[in-house]
Amino acid sequence: MTRTNGHPFAIEDPDAAPSARTGLPVVVIGAGPVGLAAAAHLLDRGLEPLVLEAGSQVGANIAQWRHVRLFSPWCLALDPVSVRLLGQAGWTGPDPDALPTGADLLEHYLQPLAALPALASRIRLNTTVVAVARQDLDKVRSPGRDQLPFLVRVRDRDGRLADLQARAVLDASGTWTQPNPLGASGLPALGEPETASQIAYGLPDIGGRDRNRYAGRRTVVVGAGHSAATSLLALAELQRQAPGTEVGWAVRSATPRPLVGKGSAEADELPARGRLATDLAALVEAGRIELVSGFRIHRVEPAGDRVRLAGDQMLGDDVLQAQDLAVEADAVIAATGFRPDHAIAAELRLALEPGLESAAALGPLIDPNVHTCGTVPAHGIAELAHPEPGYVVVGMKSYGRAPTFLLATGYQQVRSVVAALAGDQAGAARRDQGPPAAALCARNRDLLASTQRPRQLLPSVPTATSGTTASLGGTAADWSAGTCCP
Repeated sequence: MTRTNGHPFAIEDPDAAPSARTGLPVVVIGAGPVGLAAAAHLLDRGLEPLVLEAGSQVGANIAQWRHVRLFSPWCLALDPVSVRLLGQAGWTGPDPDALPTGADLLEHYLQPLAALPALASRIRLNTTVVAVARQDLDKVRSPGRDQLPFLVRVRDRDGRLADLQARAVLDASGTWTQPNPLGASGLPALGEPETASQIAYGLPDIGGRDRNRYAGRRTVVVGAGHSAATSLLALAELQRQAPGTEVGWAVRSATPRPLVGKGSAEADELPARGRLATDLAALVEAGRIELVSGFRIHRVEPAGDRVRLAGDQMLGDDVLQAQDLAVEADAVIAATGFRPDHAIAAELRLALEPGLESAAALGPLIDPNVHTCGTVPAHGIAELAHPEPGYVVVGMKSYGRAPTFLLATGYQQVRSVVAALAGDQAGAARRDQGPPAAALCARNRDLLASTQRPRQLLPSVPTATSGTTASLGGTAADWSAGTCCP
């Protein structure tokens, strides 16, 4: 028997007979920062994790944007339990105020963490989760549902399928592989799949691996978020180096507003992010970036060697007042955000917020129309739970389509979720006082101080060529002291 006590996890009753789930591992989907943190927390609680990663390495998604520097410093990029495990193994921590790149996150944190013997033996790479269900019960049947283990169907690198059993499933697979399309209606624009060779989704390495694709050519970046800003600044630097490089910027909104964060380093919770807005405004004002606002893309068409984005342009805020518009380019960067894929949970009972596709109770707390990543309140299992006991989405995917996620938030999520799974309801409900980021950063600052040695892994001020996205590094002292770490 089990008892729930009103809690979203079925908690084992020590006085009852063992359930069918006793002794099974907790499956964690994804070996990124939040997935590995979940595994560390499970081990810390005496529970058995099994991490399933579709890629050939831990942090496989991060490896695709390894050239990008984070907006938040190391003190917000680390999970405290993971830092403690690393410190016990002799790891030397980075400067808490430095802004890491994706490569830094991989090489100085995730790979050493995954190499710890306690974790290494519990990680399976090249293992794709294709479905999660209840053992022997479909979605409709209710009797005894929370007594049964989960069935996790996986595919290995050779395409072979197998079924695993789990006492709970934490989905930390993220959204990186599910970019939003160019089409204004949320669907791919007509012709978008056929012109995919001229469209890059996400964050291409404009100053490095992908330089030849953009140098001396006209590129249009579509999107108004931080990924768009990062690519635009990288293109502006390339424009300075390679004559003939032209940069266009297409955004759907027609209303003048801060297009990135809160518009400036002074107003933004993350000054490095705010500086993107300041720098972009200067480039647009100088005519180096051509901004087209109110542009709704309906079709993507070949135009000789180029590609044409065709649609209409809103006149002010009236969605019914628009004029036809077409923009041509040699290459397009779709920085239109990401969305979750819940297909693997089709046989589970989910309660999703209809607009964001997050857990229903979490939606109001992360709504990008109201919040930025710095104003999302602390939350945990109470907001993340679905009607299916024991299945929880954590990390970036938990936010659905909302772009307001921080790694710090993901680490706080897994702390609460794992506490609930261990039967610690008080720990699951605990909330830090004050801003969530401040508490995490202060905790990590203390832990990192205990790992410091004369020779640090990272310099206090990351060096970079002026004018590149990486030049935003080394600027975290004001942010971490004034906003993060009181």
